[in-house]
This record gives sequence, structure tokens and C-alpha cells, in this order.
Amino acid sequence: MYMNQTNETRLVIGRNAVSELLKTDSPVDKIYIQEGALDGSLKVIAAKAAARKIPLLPCHKQKLSSLSGESVHQGVIAIAAEKEYCTPEDILAIAKKRGEMPFILIADCIADPHNLGALIRNCESAGVHGIIISKRRCAGLTGTVAKTSAGALEHMAVARVSNLAHTVNTLKKKGLWMVGCEIGGKKYTEISYDMPLALIVGSEENGVSHQLLTMCDFVATIPMRGKVNSLNVSSATAVLLYEILRSRDRHSCSL
Repeated sequence: MYMNQTNETRLVIGRNAVSELLKTDSPVDKIYIQEGALDGSLKVIAAKAAARKIPLLPCHKQKLSSLSGESVHQGVIAIAAEKEYCTPEDILAIAKKRGEMPFILIADCIADPHNLGALIRNCESAGVHGIIISKRRCAGLTGTVAKTSAGALEHMAVARVSNLAHTVNTLKKKGLWMVGCEIGGKKYTEISYDMPLALIVGSEENGVSHQLLTMCDFVATIPMRGKVNSLNVSSATAVLLYEILRSRDRHSCSL
């Protein structure tokens, strides 16, 4: 996971998070590693740090515990540059560079950092080009978000905008279709997703806002068979993300 240290740097805590950090081009100032624990994945981290000429500082376990606070450090903490937000245009550029139709997630009022972290992990696994969140009523890129994403945050473009409705309107003008995830829509398996699109998901308490729903070209609904009438937002999003991939793969195979 990572925690804020200053306005310019952050603490990246734990073996998995540091390993994923070193796979990126993010600047790393130094890495603290526990004395006498240079084995397994820590040995790999040390080798990667040496290859990038990142200072590796052996230290006592107590110092690592002091830096990490309540977080489990697993013998390693990196001091890295703060994770930067991108713009929606940057996300579209990523899709263009990959030669793929835009595939974006818009998270409407996801205030729970655990949910946002899980969404980031799902999106990175499904090849989503980027996530757009609001500056208001949405969790930021906190340590909890990073930890829950299991390192996926290091590889995911995240844009933070002032007005989601304005951003949706701009994306529609650029040719993207909007697919909302909400009850009362069309069964999610009956929609063709072979188009540039943004999937809009909302909080578990309120769902997608009425304003954004009215801007959607399609509303996808996941049928519930049990007594509970909804899935966790990250679970529902995972279902839809992979249905979108399946739909696109099926279309490409038929060409």
C-alpha cells in the first residue's frame, strides 16, 4: 500500500506494492529494507532497485514499523513520487496508442476507499484504459485504495474531474457510448458492447445518479436470483467488465 508522506512523495508499503511500483517508470527516491531479511521477494526487489540505481537502505524492523504505522510493512518500504492524476484525454490517448476502442470506467460517488481500490484492481485486470472519478463525494487515491488495489493502482490511469456530467457529455461528443449499471435496465448479456464506451457505476447506497442515468445510451442490469437485491459495486463491475470483453472477443472472432 502507500501512504502520503509529503505533497511530493508517498510511502509505498509492502512487498507486492513495492514490486509493482518497480515495474513502472515512477521515480523512486529510496527503499528501506529490513536487515537480515534479504530473501525471497525481498531479494528480487533489491536486485531491481540496484538495476535502477535506487538507494537501498538496510534498517531495523522497528524503524520500518515506525514509518508504516498500523500498516504491515513486510520488511520493505519505498519512498516514491506522488501518484499523479491524468486527464480524460490522456485515457483516450492510451486507447489510441494500444489500437483499441476506448474502454473507460466512470465511478460516480464511490466514497468507500475499499470499493474504489477493488474497482481499480478489476479494471486493471480487464484491460480498462482508465478510470474517471469526481473531485467531490468520491474517495481519492489514499493508502487504503492503494492497498486494496493490490498494486494495480501503479498501472492504472485515473482522472479526477470537477463535473462528471460535463465529462460524460464531452466523451459522448468524441464518439463514446455510455453504459450505466443500474436496476430496471436491459439484461446485461443482451447488450452488444462492440463500441467505444464508458461504463458508469455508482455507490451501493444511491447507485448511478439520475443525471448521469439520463445521459446513458444503455442501462445494463444484472438479474438477482437470491433474496439480496444487489451485488457489491466491485463485484457487479467485474461481471460487466468481463461481459464487455466477452462480447468484444466474440465480435472480433466473427469478422
